Amino acid sequence: MKKLLVLSLLALFSAALVRAEVTRADLVDRVETCEAILQEFQSRSDTAIPAAVLQKARALIIVNQFKAGIFFGVKDGYGVILVKKPNGRWSLPVLISAGEASLGLQAGATAVETIYVITDETTPRLLFNHRFNVGVDAKAIAGPRAAEAEKYNEEILRTPMLVYTKFAGLYAGATIKAGHLSRNDSANALLYSTRYTMPELLYSDWVKPAPEVEPLMALVQRIAP
Repeated sequence: MKKLLVLSLLALFSAALVRAEVTRADLVDRVETCEAILQEFQSRSDTAIPAAVLQKARALIIVNQFKAGIFFGVKDGYGVILVKKPNGRWSLPVLISAGEASLGLQAGATAVETIYVITDETTPRLLFNHRFNVGVDAKAIAGPRAAEAEKYNEEILRTPMLVYTKFAGLYAGATIKAGHLSRNDSANALLYSTRYTMPELLYSDWVKPAPEVEPLMALVQRIAP
């Protein structure tokens, strides 16, 4: 009986990891969800990214994740990255994957929405190597909120990654060592109907924005000119 229960749980867990074929409409929905996440963050003083932080931004990553599990906690999801070009204009939003695996007894499920403000030119390029570990490949701390003006200082603003999340337990100055981000070339090929991959999409003007991504680009340009 116990063996049957274990096998059943493993089967359910495996089935949950099987993904249906992703369509372009699904990818558009991901971009629009990331836009909504950024809008919601900026609409509240307890979650808004301060203007002083956004002025330092050289890239933004917006991530939507889902954490669930019984015996294994699996945090998986997607996101977009945009970089600020030398002319002050923001790039196309480029789709990425986001995930984290952890051991331990975990029940229930939690949605996790995170915005990473990258303040240097080199950190975004780490994604070119396919996988980037937050807090390992670059130092990351929780960033100050708009309601915490007294916590702004140059040392914080020089940190390569400032993290803003709705997941409980992260505070300004806390080191972030969990989670990974990776490029998703197949998703971008489908979304933009191109063979160009992340480097060209982010740093060149060879691909025109799809109409569906223009609202997110306009929002980022407005809050971080």
